[in-house]
Formats: sequence, C-alpha cells, structure tokens
Amino acid sequence: MFGTQSQRDLPLEFQSQIPILRPSIHTRRANLTVKFQDLYGFTVEGNVDDVNVLNEVREKVRQQGRVWWSLEANKGANWYLQPSISEGIALKSSLKFSALANAITLKRLIRKGIPPVLRPKVWFSLSGAAKKKSTVPESYYNDLIKATEGKVTPATRQIDHDLPRTFPGHPWLDTPEGHAALRRVLVGYSFRDSDVGYCQGLNYVAALLLLVMKTEEDAFWMLAVLLENVLVNDCYTNNLSGCHVEQRVFKDFLAKKCPRIAMHLEAMEFDVSLVATEWFLCLFSKSLPSEVKAILSLSKIETC
Repeated sequence: MFGTQSQRDLPLEFQSQIPILRPSIHTRRANLTVKFQDLYGFTVEGNVDDVNVLNEVREKVRQQGRVWWSLEANKGANWYLQPSISEGIALKSSLKFSALANAITLKRLIRKGIPPVLRPKVWFSLSGAAKKKSTVPESYYNDLIKATEGKVTPATRQIDHDLPRTFPGHPWLDTPEGHAALRRVLVGYSFRDSDVGYCQGLNYVAALLLLVMKTEEDAFWMLAVLLENVLVNDCYTNNLSGCHVEQRVFKDFLAKKCPRIAMHLEAMEFDVSLVATEWFLCLFSKSLPSEVKAILSLSKIETC
C-alpha cells in the first residue's frame, strides 16, 4: 500500500506531470565515439566535437594551401629557398628587399601551417638537411647502411627492443617493412654519431620523420640536422644534460606565462619534468595528434 509505484501504475493525469528526462543533444554528441585514420595513418578516437575541431584544423590547412599555391604561381616553385634573414645579416649591404620580404612572408606562412604535400620539401630545405646532405658523397647513406649491416652494439640491441613499441598498431610503421626502415635510419645514425648512439625517444622522432618525409634517406638527414644543428647540445647523450637545460627553461617559461599553474604545481610539490621530459625527448610526437605535430614541428627548425 505504501510501497513505491511504477509510472505505469499511476493515473494518467499524474503521469503527464512527470518530466521525461532525456539526455541533451550535447550530451549525446559527447558520448558518441568516432574512430578514423588521420592523414598519417594513426587511428584517432574521439567524440563528434573532437572530429569537428580536427575538421576545422584541416580546413585552415586547406586555406593555407591555397595561399602557398598562389605564391608558387607568382614567385616560382622554390621562392622560399632564397637566403634567410640570418644568412643575410652577414651581408647587410647585399641583402635584397625581395629576399627580406620573402623571409617575413615565409615565417608567417610556416606558423599557420604548411600544406601536407609541401612539407617534405619545405622541411628538408629550411631545416638545413639539404645543405648537410650536399657536403657528403651522393652514396653516403647507402654506404653507411651497408657498412653497419650485421653489426651488433648496445645501441642496436636497444633499437631492436624498441621497434615493436614504436606507435604499435600503425598500418605501416608496425609492419616488417616499417620496422626495417626505422631500424636502418636509427642504426645508421647511431654509427654516424657515437656520442649519441641511440637514446629512447629518438625512435618516435625518426618514425614521424619517415611518415612525413616519405624516404629513408631524407628522414635520416632530417634526424641528423635536428640533433647536430637545431636542438640543444647533449639532449640525447648519456647524461641528457641538454634535456635538463630545456626542463629548466620550460619551468621558467611556465612561471612567466602561466603563474597560477606554476604556483599550483609548486604547492603540490609536483615536479613538472616528470611528465615534460618525454615531451621534449620525443619532440611531442607521442603527446599531440599527428596532424597537429606536423603543423607545429617546424617551430623547432625554423631558420628564417
């Protein structure tokens, strides 16, 4: 008599007064999971709003692509290969206005994103990789790979251990062909620079370079110019001293730009390097969606 009643047992006039609780459209959208492959073959999982954000990023890149194609039509296919500002400083009297204008335009374009089809050429040219490659014989990479075949070192053993753990599930990287290509790049560089050899984190950097640059040799030279000319010295040596320097700079930058977050972390006695070390060693290749990484990566190698 005094027990609870189900809605169907109540009189119709009372049923009409009971609100029907349905999830809002925003809740339903948030709970709807979508899976798809991105530009570089990685599986992306998120809700509808996440997909919409990614589509907005892609649309901005497409819009940037139209700007790049327009400039190529007006200035020529390789207009951005003219001397950079840093190179022109030593020759102030001979630095042409057109070269300066090109450098300023290029910096703005890079910060807004490079069209995917142009990334291999732009990265290779502006990073200094093309210049570094030109200083050695044409057969340098192939000769290096042949000379290192069958050799076993602590670096090669660690590389073999890390190959299956590098972006597992990727449709190309996680295959015998992908493992072989990544191994050749990493082993080749470990013999090129014995001070670095191999450090965990380089496998993710080299893997992303392979996906963007398309060829092993170009990925190898991109890796070389990053470690030898762009990044802080000793980032990947045994003591990781360069990485420690980056961590200190990051902490200072965090305190300057985000003081409330820095104070909160300090109050919790949380060392941000516990999470940030991987960001820097992997150059954010494990921390950001691949399409975002490809848009932002040239901030590390910007030379204009």
